Amino acid sequence: MSKKYSLHSGALFLSTKTVLLLSLILSVLFTQNVVVAQDADGIPTDEAAISTGEKLFKANCTVCHAVNDKVIGPALRDVHKRRNLAWIQAFVKNSQKVIKSGDEYAVNLYNEYNKTEMTAFDDFSNEEISAIVGYLKVESGKEIVVATEEVTTNDGGEAAVQEPSQFVNTVMIVLLIVLVLILAVLAMIITMLKKYLTQKDDLSEEDREIAEQTFDMGALVKSNAFLGLVAFIVTAIILKSAIDGIFTIGVQQGYQPDQPIAFSHKIHAGDYKIDCNYCHTGVRKSKNANIPSPNICMNCHSSIKTESEEIKKIYAAIEKNEPIEWVRIHNLPDLAYFNHSQHVQVGKIECQTCHGPIEEMEKVSQYAPLTMGWCINCHRETDVNAKGNDYYNNLVEMHNAHSDEPMKVEDIGGLECSKCHY
Repeated sequence: MSKKYSLHSGALFLSTKTVLLLSLILSVLFTQNVVVAQDADGIPTDEAAISTGEKLFKANCTVCHAVNDKVIGPALRDVHKRRNLAWIQAFVKNSQKVIKSGDEYAVNLYNEYNKTEMTAFDDFSNEEISAIVGYLKVESGKEIVVATEEVTTNDGGEAAVQEPSQFVNTVMIVLLIVLVLILAVLAMIITMLKKYLTQKDDLSEEDREIAEQTFDMGALVKSNAFLGLVAFIVTAIILKSAIDGIFTIGVQQGYQPDQPIAFSHKIHAGDYKIDCNYCHTGVRKSKNANIPSPNICMNCHSSIKTESEEIKKIYAAIEKNEPIEWVRIHNLPDLAYFNHSQHVQVGKIECQTCHGPIEEMEKVSQYAPLTMGWCINCHRETDVNAKGNDYYNNLVEMHNAHSDEPMKVEDIGGLECSKCHY
């Protein structure tokens, strides 16, 4: 019995040993397969790692850094040449620790940027930081392109979003100018004819009396033709004012209320080029873009301009556990449905398309009329962006099979009433 037990024990021992050996071999092979390609400095060079680094950089770093421009922190072009990878990893995880260690480069950097404390990313792994550096190295190798200002419009141009009343204004102004020119030409012709006729010696008395007649303003004012013209003009002005009033019901274009905190989009989105999505976190995944919470503001302002009177208002709201009472600027009626993610994430529509040059606004105002006609015109003029979307690619192929015109939003139901109205 004991011999059988020993045999079984030995077999079990061999089996366990075999399993462990196989596991070791597989783990070695697996480890060798997932080794990331690196350069001599240990910086990743394979596309997967660089793609990961790009996502991490854009999600976490662009608030304070850019590749070629100084933002809140220094430009990161060629950062891999200025410091080695180990130093960068330590600094990203805890910059204050590196500074307090007396590192000369870190101390000088800290002082150069007004002793602004960099957020500690101690939850980042060395591999993730290496991936970011790999992405920065690739971007640093690209030539710096100087952007030129380019004005782009929809196919319909600016006139496509004008209200009917603006068209009426233009027509009336043109007609008025033409009328004044005609009257001026007629006055010149009459003056020249009168001068010519009065200088003739063989002019009869009857003709001379007609030529020497003076203009009677009183008779003109009392004439039926003049009174009818005045009545027509007054009626046209009243009707135009009424039409303008009807078209402006519910339209708040240009609305620019005072806010409880003087937030400048020009500084944040313009000068520092902070992505709208960083503050308006729901714009790519929700119906609403959402108003940023004070916690998002504190990501930067816990260490930047903390003595500012406007920043102190944010601190006060947090301490009192009270919301900041921002004044809503863009309002749609309850009967209208609009989805931000559908337009921004799927349609790839830029924020400026509807909100105007928001990066230039010190104080935000409603840029577009946001009327139904304005939205419909956009759906009629905008091509469907099918890039990277298999579903829409198939629709585009089906559309192109029987049409030479590019597929517009209206071709996929963009003008159906139920798309926007409950």
